[in-house]
Amino acid sequence: MSVNHSLLSSVRLDALTLKNRVVMAPMTRECCADGLPDESNQDYYALRAKGGTGLIITEGCSVNADGGFGNSVPRLYGEGVELAWRPLVNAVHISGAKIFAQLWHVGAFSPSLIGMHDSVDDVVRRLSPSGLAGPEQSFGAVMSPADIERTISDFAAAAAVAHRCGFDGIEIHAAHGYLPDQFFWHATNLRSDRYGGSLSDRAAFTADIIRACRLATSEGFAISVRISQWKQLDYEAQVATTANELETWLKPMVDAGANIFHASTRKFWQPAFTESDLSFSGWVRKLSGKPTIAVGSVTLGNDFKSAEGKTAASAAPEQLELIDACLNRGDFDLLAIGRALLANPDWVTLVADGRAAELRPFTKNLLDQLV
Repeated sequence: MSVNHSLLSSVRLDALTLKNRVVMAPMTRECCADGLPDESNQDYYALRAKGGTGLIITEGCSVNADGGFGNSVPRLYGEGVELAWRPLVNAVHISGAKIFAQLWHVGAFSPSLIGMHDSVDDVVRRLSPSGLAGPEQSFGAVMSPADIERTISDFAAAAAVAHRCGFDGIEIHAAHGYLPDQFFWHATNLRSDRYGGSLSDRAAFTADIIRACRLATSEGFAISVRISQWKQLDYEAQVATTANELETWLKPMVDAGANIFHASTRKFWQPAFTESDLSFSGWVRKLSGKPTIAVGSVTLGNDFKSAEGKTAASAAPEQLELIDACLNRGDFDLLAIGRALLANPDWVTLVADGRAAELRPFTKNLLDQLV
């Protein structure tokens, strides 16, 4: 593999300049006591930055108590957050990378729905557009207009915290069946007000979040939006079944000022629609006119949501030729790497040195050893 691989080239996206196109994907770890990152969290992110990664996207950070995944998930609200986050941001910058904070509200979802342990307080009130976690699956309360207004305000407040802490941008987590995605999907959004109905109207909630976050930060501050078709509770779900529907879905967010779209799939190269070989990120890039981040099973032998994906995955360095081809034909601008970057903090260095054959496989026991 050549050291001149396209993925290693620098890129400018609006006001953001990155030394290469490699992104650390957001991965929930639940390693923040009381939601505050400590020195071990700093070391974890800085190690990937030192290994050559161009952009770090943090694990999802709660914007309020209602939207928290768990008590050990990082937060961007409440006491102590700025003091805790500033050293982490500085450590990543000193190590040569840029960093985004991912803003997360889970909506009508709790970890127990997918067999995990719930660690949030019982008093937390789960909220969603129509009180549904999935099709005809009641969970939580229907959001009132006041709930919607407050939640948008909480996203904006979290963005302002990130801005003050020195982050280079934010990513709004609007994928995987969490709150903004529950507005997108017709099966979980049965509203009859301005946030329900057509796909364009169902995208209005996220568009309003983007506008509020922009007002709370600055013009040069990057706003990425992570979207997906699949949901935690339905891997086969589709918000958009055609390219025309995808364009309708994206337009309100483009008009609101989104700078980047992070197109989440289980395998980054798979076609989005039957009429074309173009991937999801490729279609999003083509229809939005915005830079995209692709993600999904990069240099790994299986996808995260496969039966064995959370336990182990072989290294697949042979993918690098496919990555190069997809990048050069315009499928994406940046490529996010998850489990392979856990196993290989020096992923970029190995690839740049022509040593991709040395990429290590991912195994679950790595999670107990991570810094």
